Amino acid sequence: MGVYVIKMPDIGEGIAEVEVVEWHVKEGDMVEEDQVVADVMTDKATVQVPAPVAGRIIALGGKVGEVLAVGAELLRLEVEGAGNTAASAHETRDTSGETRSSEQEFGATVSETPGSGQQREAATAETAAASGKQGAPAASDADLAASASDAAKHEPADAQSADTPVHREPPSQRAGSANTQAPSTGVAAARRGRPLASPAVRRRAQEEGVDLRLVSGTGPLGQITHEDLDRWMQQGAATGTASATAGGAAYGGMSRREGVEEVPVVGLRRRIAQKMQESKRHIPHFTYVEEIDVTELEALRARLNARWGDSRGKLTLLPFLVRAMVLALREYPQMNARFDDENGTVFRHAAVHLGVAAQTDAGLMVPVLRHAEAHDLWSCANEIRRLADAARHGTAERDELAGSTITLTSLGALGGIVSTPVINRPEVAIVGVNRVVERPVVQGGAIVVRKMMNLSSSFDHRVVDGMHAAEFIQCIRGYLECPSMLFVE
Repeated sequence: MGVYVIKMPDIGEGIAEVEVVEWHVKEGDMVEEDQVVADVMTDKATVQVPAPVAGRIIALGGKVGEVLAVGAELLRLEVEGAGNTAASAHETRDTSGETRSSEQEFGATVSETPGSGQQREAATAETAAASGKQGAPAASDADLAASASDAAKHEPADAQSADTPVHREPPSQRAGSANTQAPSTGVAAARRGRPLASPAVRRRAQEEGVDLRLVSGTGPLGQITHEDLDRWMQQGAATGTASATAGGAAYGGMSRREGVEEVPVVGLRRRIAQKMQESKRHIPHFTYVEEIDVTELEALRARLNARWGDSRGKLTLLPFLVRAMVLALREYPQMNARFDDENGTVFRHAAVHLGVAAQTDAGLMVPVLRHAEAHDLWSCANEIRRLADAARHGTAERDELAGSTITLTSLGALGGIVSTPVINRPEVAIVGVNRVVERPVVQGGAIVVRKMMNLSSSFDHRVVDGMHAAEFIQCIRGYLECPSMLFVE
């Protein structure tokens, strides 16, 4: 038997490190060739890593949320034959004859606790010398430690999120692998909010009509795996639903509740947190709010949908907003720009690559409608729909999530009266859409009921003056309140 080390692949495009967002396997599992073993994230794109060979997993290279350098050890397999590295001198055999790696060799990286980094590095160096490794594995462990250290610098230790709460274990229990955590009950899963699962698991659950909040996760940090979903569908559906229903009455009552949940900020949620923090730190935001009468626009949209909705697809307000923004940007090109604040240079773009913020189970994503100026209403609507679906299902390509020059964000029916959207750095402007409501307004000396909508937009005050920002929004308002002007070149 030999040891085969799977290293973090070079995903290209200058990516130097990636974050582990889900393990599909655990120590002791048998894997087949080309079986997906882990999901890793680069920027906002999730990549699945397959096993190049078949074998039994003897060690994982890190925990969910850990940042690994390209070339670092991702996991180790026990395989038939010599493998691709010498077996560790510290591997031992238990009474059943199964091989297990010593904690000093590699497994300690999975359960490392604060203060143990020096011990792990020393153990890695010792075992590398004992096993006759040729520098690459030792360098990979060093990269692993450096990546973890770098991640620690950028992320608060007590960071919390509303997603995937995890019960804090006593320190004596934390030394074990995350895979040894006891699965939560159906009631606990129903109470914990949005569960932690990969895009593939979420897509499958959606197709099967399964509420993931009722499924107990046995993966790292309580993640729900395909096996958990299979188990629930075969055995636990009735029990889990009944338990959640029975527990819901007590949970919604007036009884006291105790306990603290630890919520690791990992994956896309961590990327969003970092990007929002950078945007607020670097950009002096100011927000301008204007109300718009969309009565005529809504009447036009209803007529277009009645005439061509069945053959071309239904139109929402977004394509009209996109068209209005494209026309307004011709007059105010300084809004369609990206600001390199390190070099003090503003890049104004002729093409309108419009970021359209979309809420997904994993968090807010901004797929990009490229060359919005070249789309008509229906092609714009269809492309926005396609991009939003790809973002929600985790199938969006990397180039579909980057390169926007201005952003449009909307909360739809939940849009509220006013908002203060955060600029998608390095852009300089973002237009936020609030909900449409019917309100009495004075028109021609009479009180009439009109459909009103607010635009809440933010601008980078370093490069956009307040007067120009107001004029830009007023220009958009003019197009939306007189929708016939949207089609006049």
